[in-house]
Amino acid sequence: MLRLPVRTISKGRARVAAVVAPTVFKSTLIGQFFRFGTVGTSGFLIDTAIVYGLKGKLGIYAAGMMSYLVVASWCWALNRCWTFRGHGSGPSHHQWARYLLMNLLGLVINRGTYAALVTGIPLCAIQPVFATAGGALAGMTLNFALARQMVFR
Repeated sequence: MLRLPVRTISKGRARVAAVVAPTVFKSTLIGQFFRFGTVGTSGFLIDTAIVYGLKGKLGIYAAGMMSYLVVASWCWALNRCWTFRGHGSGPSHHQWARYLLMNLLGLVINRGTYAALVTGIPLCAIQPVFATAGGALAGMTLNFALARQMVFR
C-alpha cells in the first residue's frame, strides 16, 4: 500500500492535514517531464484553436506556422514559471529567444510531421487536429531535452 507523507497546516485555530505530493513529482526528471507534458497539452489546445481559426484566412500551412509562434511563447512562459521554476538564468527575453532557438529542431520535426500528415492523409487536411497532435507528439521529447539542457539548466 502506498503511504503518502502528511503534513499538518495551521490556519488560525483550524488545523488541516494535507497530503504532501511525493517528491518524485516535485523536482525530479519524471516530475519535470509530467509538467512539461501538461504545459504541452495546453499548447496543443491553443494550437488547434488557432489553426482552425486561421486556416480559412491564411491557409492551412501559414495557420500552422502562425500558431507555432504563439504556442511556443505560451509554453515557454508556463515552463519558465512552473516546470523549470528556479532553473535558468539571465534576462527573460534572452531565455525566451534561447527557448525558441533551441526548439527550432523541434519545430522542424513538429511542423514537418504536420505538413506530411495534411499533405499525405486527406482526413488530416479536413480535420487538422490529427496533424497537430501528430506534430506535437513528434516534437515533444526533443523539445523537453533541449529545454532542460539548454534553456533551463
